Amino acid sequence: MKTSKRAQSVPPSATMAVATRAKELKAQGVDVVSYGAGEPDFDTPDYIKNAAIEAMKAGKTGYTATPGIPELRKAISDKLLRDNGLKYTPEQIIVNIGAKHSVYESMQAVLDEGDEVILPRPYWVTYPETIKLAGGIAKVVETDPENSYKLTPDLLKKAITKKTAMLLINSPNNPGGFAYTPDELEAIAQALEGTDIMVLSDEIYERLVYGDTEFVSFASLSDDAYNRTITINGFSKAYAMTGWRLGYTAGPLEVIKAMGRLQSHMTQNPVSFAQAAAVAAFAEPNDEVEKMRLEFEKRGNYMAERLNAVDGIKCRKPTGAFYCFPDVSAHYGRTIDGVKIENSMDFASTLLDKANVALVPGGPFGCDNNVRLSFACSMEQITKGLDRIEKWLKS
Repeated sequence: MKTSKRAQSVPPSATMAVATRAKELKAQGVDVVSYGAGEPDFDTPDYIKNAAIEAMKAGKTGYTATPGIPELRKAISDKLLRDNGLKYTPEQIIVNIGAKHSVYESMQAVLDEGDEVILPRPYWVTYPETIKLAGGIAKVVETDPENSYKLTPDLLKKAITKKTAMLLINSPNNPGGFAYTPDELEAIAQALEGTDIMVLSDEIYERLVYGDTEFVSFASLSDDAYNRTITINGFSKAYAMTGWRLGYTAGPLEVIKAMGRLQSHMTQNPVSFAQAAAVAAFAEPNDEVEKMRLEFEKRGNYMAERLNAVDGIKCRKPTGAFYCFPDVSAHYGRTIDGVKIENSMDFASTLLDKANVALVPGGPFGCDNNVRLSFACSMEQITKGLDRIEKWLKS
């Protein structure tokens, strides 16, 4: 059976592969602790679910406008002004089928064949594939672990060529668990002045920052940054709405119009009653979001502390998102439980098979010395899994 070269060139998502394997083992009765998927373990707040139910009862189950219902685009516009200091009209906003779709569609709308996209490592596993599918070339920038893997103006300038069309920034970062400071982002914005390079700023973890970390939207840094930035966000992480599949994109009007033309042929509109629920998400106070954030912060601090107490593991305390991204490369070359560990894939697969702990190898994120652990699971599960990791590494 023939399949396209395009489809053959795209590997499955590493995070989803780990989550799927963990679920298979659980279905077989195996007691698996999973740190794999980036999905909150909290349920969607009741007021959001109730809004969807009421919308369905009211018959809001048909097609909507391709870029989203006017009420939601206006709510997003109000949110961006209120929370981020960004003045976008509703016409500059499109609602997508999850933020992953936002990333994919924005790449399709902007990139031409052979365009280069500067991609600092570590990067979310989907970024290189969306760039590739749009005909672009991912130009990976090697960042410094001692600087929390953050892009600097000097690294950025060295990566720019005549073919550079876009810079992709993800803060707070998946998988790195770090967030850029306002000063760091401002320095990057200044380095781009005088160029025609666009910025795709993925801000899906905006609400999940810890300690004294201050979140800032890239487009809010200056008029120049605003004019070149495509801002991506959504409801999955902050509002525990992963299965609802709602993301949104805000940016230059011509880009949003281009995305709308593509979306009209790809998917048409986002789910009608899910959009009504999203309007409700913005209408209520953020008390539920803050409860989740505080719990994630407690778990992240605990996980990092426990990991750093294990010989051969180095882990920075997370300042954003819900991931720890420890360096485990000191264990490469060892034989553990009869298996020689050479890389992050060996580490992750052997840990799952021998100790029933699922985590994601760092190789697909561009950092093979590392593995990613999500702390979007209960403290009981976190403790149990870390106990198993420590015991396995001592075996």
